[in-house]
Amino acid sequence: MITSVKNETIKQWKKLKQKKYRDQAQQFLVEGAHLVEEAINSQHTVEKIIIQTGVESMIDLKDIAVVTVSDNVMEHLADTKSPQGIMAVVHMKERTLASKNRLLLLDAIQDPGNVGTMIRTADAAGFSGIILGAETADLYNEKVIRASQGSIFHLPIVQSDLALAVEDLKKQGVSIWASTLEQAEPINQLDVSEKIALIVGNEGAGVSASLLQQSDQRVHIPIYGQAESLNVSVATGIMLYQIVSN
Repeated sequence: MITSVKNETIKQWKKLKQKKYRDQAQQFLVEGAHLVEEAINSQHTVEKIIIQTGVESMIDLKDIAVVTVSDNVMEHLADTKSPQGIMAVVHMKERTLASKNRLLLLDAIQDPGNVGTMIRTADAAGFSGIILGAETADLYNEKVIRASQGSIFHLPIVQSDLALAVEDLKKQGVSIWASTLEQAEPINQLDVSEKIALIVGNEGAGVSASLLQQSDQRVHIPIYGQAESLNVSVATGIMLYQIVSN
């Protein structure tokens, strides 16, 4: 059992809280029984299971190496205030978009909670993949993973220059829709084509002007009450379901 936060292995795992070290190691941490189980059952390779002393796991660990740690070490590694006592070190894997019929593109979405919620909602709505643009919160940020509730293990999610991605998608017959209030049509009044990529933009600035120019259709959600706007993850959820139900 590891009891010291100064242990070299613990120091390396703690560094995975930072993007640059995650990228170097090509590993990330997941925390909590549900997310650990999702990781184990995914196509990702789980390097280690970290279990707090006294905690009994009900998960099938499938012969993955287990490291037991003391309470103080788990608190040191965990991101939540009341950790469940189980974590996993998971290897990143190369991701590709097998299908491009229904895609969500995130343009500089900075709040990790919003990004994770959008991933979870796109998964629920049956979208085929997500493209994360520059300045969007890192996919392997703890808050993104937690808000996704495991959906990062279900969907193909890639990171790319959105301008180049949009250009490529248009060549493949994908219709590009961009969420904006400027010169936009109500999304509930439009016919949905077979292949659509929806771009949603930064919490404050919205979709960048250059991506708006590249888009085939600008869309917005009608607001019937007195609220000026919607939270970007809520708005995204409405639009995703409008697309798939049309």
